[in-house]
Amino acid sequence: MFDMLFRVYVDNMRFKEALEVFEYMRSEGFEIDYRACMVYLLAMKRRKRYDSMIEFFEMMVEFDVRITVYSMTMVIDGLCKVGEVSKARKLMDEIMVSKGVKPNTYTYNTLLDAYVKKLDFVAVKEILGTMEKEGLDLDVTSYTLLIDGYSNFGNLKEVERLFREIEGKNIEPDAHLYTSMISGCSKLSNVKKAFSLFDEMVERELVPNGHTYGALINCLCKSGQMQAAEVLLNEMQSKGIDISRVIFNTMMDGYCKQGNIDEAWKLQRIMEGKGHESDVYVYNIIATGLCKLYRREEAKTWLFSMVDRGVAPNEVAYTTLIDIYSKEGNFVEAKRTLREMETKGVKPNTTTYNALIDGYCKKGMMKEAYKLKVVMECNGLILDLYTHTSLVHGECISGKVDNALKLFNEMPTKGLVPNVVTYTVMISGLSKEGRSDEAFRLYDEMIEAGLTPDASAYSALVGSLHG
Repeated sequence: MFDMLFRVYVDNMRFKEALEVFEYMRSEGFEIDYRACMVYLLAMKRRKRYDSMIEFFEMMVEFDVRITVYSMTMVIDGLCKVGEVSKARKLMDEIMVSKGVKPNTYTYNTLLDAYVKKLDFVAVKEILGTMEKEGLDLDVTSYTLLIDGYSNFGNLKEVERLFREIEGKNIEPDAHLYTSMISGCSKLSNVKKAFSLFDEMVERELVPNGHTYGALINCLCKSGQMQAAEVLLNEMQSKGIDISRVIFNTMMDGYCKQGNIDEAWKLQRIMEGKGHESDVYVYNIIATGLCKLYRREEAKTWLFSMVDRGVAPNEVAYTTLIDIYSKEGNFVEAKRTLREMETKGVKPNTTTYNALIDGYCKKGMMKEAYKLKVVMECNGLILDLYTHTSLVHGECISGKVDNALKLFNEMPTKGLVPNVVTYTVMISGLSKEGRSDEAFRLYDEMIEAGLTPDASAYSALVGSLHG
């Protein structure tokens, strides 16, 4: 009777009364049915009241209610959702020892999902090792989580390994796994493999969704195949699949990378006609495209129009503006924009400071450039290859080649590997000073490093011989 009363209260969302019945049953020594407790746990999960769910589960453990793998997994999932992944792992280990309940693949997938989202791949490998030790095979969900995680992390080598592993096992991929694999191919820029997987998916009579098409379109846009991307976009429309804002943004980015701003603007109008307001990413994509075409005035006007339309700039939009002002030599506006950015609570990143440092260096304003370098270090930002290359260039422009050479030689000690641009500015600086032997030594070092010199490097070397 009490068991039935407990369930009725839960079903009618009278959780306070349900807990009172639970407490009465415990105090009177009634055996509490674990299935009734599952009803309560499920009710808390549906309402996303994870704290209440965890608290009730702890009561179940304390009052010696039977714990099953399903109730344990549900609570582990709840803990993961509130960011308590370490606590979830500890709970699983404790229940295994105290109650003899063994986790199943679904339990481990719950933890895998949480660790993947945290990009904690050390913990991911630990979970995979434990699963192997327990004799549990990875299922479709496991592979989907892993491929998504490693793709987002940029570990494409691991994505390729997982592809081979799936092919070697009798895994029946579902639409989600195919979509993840296609997305992985996009990251690998492997268009052929992406379409092969898409064809295979259709042959298995699995229905591609908006995410599947989005992954394929992204793959095509990255490889510059905009006509093929347009065909897929039309196919989506003909099948009545909604085109998401992300897909519109991807297409606009593809057009901008080809210098086709007009098509990007046309697509923006279509997107807004379908009820998607242009967000900060749309403005950033088109502004970046305009800058690549040296249409900087238009880029500034475009970004200002974003603010007029009530869209708040993010760090990319502010950085683009700072970069434009810096390239124009308008450091008053560049610094004003940096101050505005900080006032609005948008944190400048390494790229933001690099834009201003590069502008100073190209004008030979090294004192200002080094001041910003100190600010970066004080803010805990990493001075990357671009920062050092700009400073090397600036010292060469100012005629202080020995300072430039010192910076250049310090780079490997900071874990930075000079690229073609770094070598070229250093070779050019040495060549202008008539130090052709040192310039040619750097040129040979560049070749040995597997870098291909560009026309600027050759021109500088020829100039040093005539100097």
